[in-house]
Amino acid sequence: MLDSILKNQSVALRISVKTVISVVLIALAIGLPQIAHIAGSAQAGSVWLPMYAPVLLAGCLLGPVWGLIVGILSPVVSFGFTTLALDAAMPALARLPYMIAELAVFGAVSGAFAKQIRKNTLFAFPAVLAAQVSGRALFAAAQLIAGKGLAAVASSLSAGLVGLYVQLIAVPLIVVALAKALKKEANRE
Repeated sequence: MLDSILKNQSVALRISVKTVISVVLIALAIGLPQIAHIAGSAQAGSVWLPMYAPVLLAGCLLGPVWGLIVGILSPVVSFGFTTLALDAAMPALARLPYMIAELAVFGAVSGAFAKQIRKNTLFAFPAVLAAQVSGRALFAAAQLIAGKGLAAVASSLSAGLVGLYVQLIAVPLIVVALAKALKKEANRE
C-alpha cells in the first residue's frame, strides 16, 4: 500500500521509510504481548495472539518481502529481548521455531495482496483471512510432524480463535483508516 505513496521517491528513501515502519511494527510485536500478559494472564498470548497483528499490518502495508522479514524478526527479536531484559523468554524457546515459520507465512501471504490493497483497501480483509488460514495450517502441520497429538494441536488452534477473529476485523480496518488518512494528507499537498 505504501508503494503508491512512495512511487516517485528514490530507492534509498523508500527503503528507509519501509525500514522505519518495520522497526515500529517489530517493536509493537514485542510490546503488545507484554501488555497482554500484564493485563490478562499467562495464557493471554495464546488467546489474543498479539504478536500477529503487527505482522499482518506489515504485509498489508509493505508487501510480501517486508512482511516476511517482519514475520521472521518479530519472534526472534522478542525472544532475544525478553530473554536478556526480562529473564522470561517470549515466545518460549520450544515455540519459537513454530512462530517464526507461522509469522513468516502471515507476513508473506498478507503481503501478497499488497498490490490489490493499493487499488482497493477492502482487499485487506481477504489478505488477513488468507494469511491466517495459511499460517495456522502451517503451524498445525508442523506441530503434527513434530509428534504433537491431534487433540493438543486442536486445543492450541482453538485457543487463538478469539485473537484471530478480532484481528480479522481490526487489522483491515486499520489499513483502511491509514489509507484514508494518507490520501487526505496527500490531497492537502
